[in-house]
Amino acid sequence: MPARSAAQQKAAGAALSAKRGDTPKSDLKGASRQMVESMSETQLEDFARTTRKGKPEHVAED
Repeated sequence: MPARSAAQQKAAGAALSAKRGDTPKSDLKGASRQMVESMSETQLEDFARTTRKGKPEHVAED
Protein backbone atom coordinates (compact mmCIF):
# COMPACT_ATOMS: atom_id res chain seq x y z
CA MET A 1 0.00 0.00 0.00
CA PRO A 2 1.65 3.27 -1.05
CA ALA A 3 1.81 6.38 1.07
CA ARG A 4 -0.92 8.93 0.29
CA SER A 5 1.13 12.02 1.12
CA ALA A 6 4.72 13.18 1.33
CA ALA A 7 4.41 13.55 5.11
CA GLN A 8 3.24 9.94 5.44
CA GLN A 9 6.17 8.75 3.32
CA LYS A 10 8.68 10.71 5.42
CA ALA A 11 7.20 9.40 8.68
CA ALA A 12 7.41 5.83 7.39
CA GLY A 13 11.06 6.33 6.48
CA ALA A 14 11.86 7.60 9.97
CA ALA A 15 9.95 4.72 11.58
CA LEU A 16 11.71 2.19 9.36
CA SER A 17 15.08 3.60 10.38
CA ALA A 18 14.16 3.21 14.05
CA LYS A 19 12.75 -0.28 13.52
CA ARG A 20 16.06 -1.35 11.95
CA GLY A 21 18.03 0.21 14.82
CA ASP A 22 19.70 2.95 12.77
CA THR A 23 17.91 5.74 14.69
CA PRO A 24 16.93 5.75 18.37
CA LYS A 25 13.17 5.40 18.92
CA SER A 26 13.38 8.31 21.36
CA ASP A 27 14.14 10.64 18.41
CA LEU A 28 10.78 9.87 16.77
CA LYS A 29 7.81 12.23 17.02
CA GLY A 30 4.15 12.11 16.06
CA ALA A 31 3.06 9.64 13.40
CA SER A 32 6.45 7.97 13.03
CA ARG A 33 6.40 7.02 16.74
CA GLN A 34 3.02 5.32 16.26
CA MET A 35 4.08 3.67 13.00
CA VAL A 36 7.14 1.99 14.48
CA GLU A 37 4.98 0.23 17.07
CA SER A 38 1.97 -0.66 14.92
CA MET A 39 3.48 -1.63 11.55
CA SER A 40 5.79 -4.39 10.38
CA GLU A 41 9.09 -3.70 8.68
CA THR A 42 7.62 -4.85 5.35
CA GLN A 43 4.69 -2.43 5.65
CA LEU A 44 7.03 0.41 6.53
CA GLU A 45 9.22 -0.41 3.51
CA ASP A 46 6.17 -0.19 1.22
CA PHE A 47 5.22 3.22 2.60
CA ALA A 48 8.77 4.58 2.61
CA ARG A 49 9.47 3.36 -0.92
CA THR A 50 6.62 5.47 -2.35
CA THR A 51 7.85 8.33 -4.51
CA ARG A 52 6.92 11.83 -3.34
CA LYS A 53 6.57 13.25 -6.84
CA GLY A 54 3.01 14.44 -7.35
CA LYS A 55 1.96 13.72 -3.75
CA PRO A 56 0.45 16.46 -1.59
CA GLU A 57 2.37 17.35 1.57
CA HIS A 58 -0.61 16.39 3.79
CA VAL A 59 -3.89 14.56 3.26
CA ALA A 60 -6.88 14.95 5.57
CA GLU A 61 -8.04 11.77 7.32
CA ASP A 62 -11.28 10.23 6.05
